Formats: sequence, structure tokens, C-alpha cells
Amino acid sequence: MSSRTTTRTLAAAIGLATAAAVLVSAPSSQAAPRANNVVTIKAEGTDLSGTVKSKRRACKNERKVFLVKQKGAKGGSNDKVIATDITELDDGVGEWSTGNTGIEGRFYAKVKRTALCKAAVSKTVRAARQD
Repeated sequence: MSSRTTTRTLAAAIGLATAAAVLVSAPSSQAAPRANNVVTIKAEGTDLSGTVKSKRRACKNERKVFLVKQKGAKGGSNDKVIATDITELDDGVGEWSTGNTGIEGRFYAKVKRTALCKAAVSKTVRAARQD
């Protein structure tokens, strides 16, 4: 074996050992999977409110909820966000309320995906003024 071959073999061995040491000492970069959550909505007249439920606290506390007025099929391009609220934790459940919007029609609530939580959409409810 020539000295040139020995030098290359030694350099390769040092490179592999260095790479292995970096891999062993590097922290795991895999994040926890996003948690499921459920968004609910209810209408009392044109007063809309609901909850966000999840096993993960970050998915139900201080979560931005979008109130969407549905036009046509749910999730269509004509749907319009008409209000938002931030959930507040009460007995382990995130509660939200837009108050009395004064707007009649079909509505649903949604929360967007975050680093820790999946997106979710509620069922559709009908809001009507109570005279």
C-alpha cells in the first residue's frame, strides 16, 4: 500500500468519524405532530359563539377563530370572513364569541393550522334575527 493510498484511507476514516460524531451529538429536529382540534359554532339569533377543543393547550387557548359567512358551497371562493375572535380558556375549553353581528345567513367557524395544531372547520349554522 502506498503512502498516498494510506493518506486517502486515513482522511476518509477521519471524515466518517467526524460525520458520525456530528450526527450523534445533533439534537433531534423532528417536531411533535400537529394536534387535532374541533371547532364548534352556535347561533342565538345573530349572536355567534363556540368552542375550540383539543388535547393540546396551545390549540385551544389564545387561538384565532375566523367567523365565515357562507355563500353557496362551504369553502367556496365567495365565502367571506366577517369577524374574528381569540379563544379564552374556560374549564379546559377554548371559548370564542363574536357577539351580535346583526347579520343573518349561514355561518361557519374555522381555525388555521399552526406549528402545533391542525386546521379545523365547524359545521354550518343559520343565524336569523329574533323579533
